[in-house]
Amino acid sequence: MMLQSKSIGNKIAAARKRINLSQAELAEQICISSQAVGKWERGESMPDISTLNRLAEILGVDLNYFSDKFPSVSVETSMQDHTTETESSDQVKKRSWDMSRGNWVNADFSGLKNLREKFGSSNMKNCKFIGSEMSGLVLKANHVDACDFSNSDLSSSKIQASHLINNLFKECSLKAAQFSSSHIQNCNFFQTDFTGSTFKTSSFIGNIIEGSIWNAASFISSDISNVVFEGKVEDCSFEYCSFSKVTFKNATLKNTFFKCRSLKRLQFIDCQADRMTYEFLKNGKADLKGISLITE
Repeated sequence: MMLQSKSIGNKIAAARKRINLSQAELAEQICISSQAVGKWERGESMPDISTLNRLAEILGVDLNYFSDKFPSVSVETSMQDHTTETESSDQVKKRSWDMSRGNWVNADFSGLKNLREKFGSSNMKNCKFIGSEMSGLVLKANHVDACDFSNSDLSSSKIQASHLINNLFKECSLKAAQFSSSHIQNCNFFQTDFTGSTFKTSSFIGNIIEGSIWNAASFISSDISNVVFEGKVEDCSFEYCSFSKVTFKNATLKNTFFKCRSLKRLQFIDCQADRMTYEFLKNGKADLKGISLITE
């Protein structure tokens, strides 16, 4: 495939503009500077073959689009040919963002979509992900501080060996999310849906969970402290957890399983519990003065 820098630059610019991508946005996806993209498009330098492969993927064109042997191939034609070829094999690849191994500060990614299992080993501070589609995301070995994920879909996500501190998760979906070996502290989960979520060997400290939905959620071998559970807590389980300054206030506990060494540090204020949950708590020597039995 014969390549000339000026021709390549023109084709990169045309394909980029075709999908309404700025030089800075394109550079961000390839982890280079926007100045480097500018040099490509001006014909002052040329990407290597591995970078061209990445560009073809991002811009939605066939690699042959960049070849001088196909000067008459337009962006639209190349994209159509590429799509037809892919669709015929029933393997349509959607463009996805790779934000791993980054250092993101004061960035606004609100409304982000197509972030698929590519967000590991990154540092994020004061970033915005408001209203983003992040379901199924694998967030591994990240440090996330003072970021805003409000109104985002993080359902079925896997947060592994990560630190989440001072973040906003207001009105998020964390359905079936899995937290493992992670530290979650001073985060705001106001009206967040935790249905089916799991916290394993993690710490859950000083978080706001007012109005959150706790249905079929599990805490396993985790440290929970400075947290107030309110509202319905149903079909949940707390196994081998340690508690410190944990309060259930105006809560209704149903079919909730407690299997911990001691429940003496739990406080109950104006709570109700069904018979089974009540017996679990009594067996763990919890102070039951703030709990009344639900009468069927």
